[in-house]
Amino acid sequence: MNWFLDAALYVIVWWITLFAVLPWGVKPVEEREPGHDPGAPARPNLWKKAIATTLVAAVLWYVIHSALIWELARIRTQTYG
Repeated sequence: MNWFLDAALYVIVWWITLFAVLPWGVKPVEEREPGHDPGAPARPNLWKKAIATTLVAAVLWYVIHSALIWELARIRTQTYG
């Protein structure tokens, strides 16, 4: 794999991981204000979630990348026609 495919794979893994991490520790606001969404979290802690996403995505990327390098999983690189 070249560096572009490695980066694209990491970006895809990062975004999927972000959507898995977003619900962690979500607590609704106790006192609702008019006009605010009742499902909005009181403290979203996005920086902590971004850091957790980056770390988890790095581990997942390494596992996927290693599986591709060791040919435990294969991606066709041949073109037909």
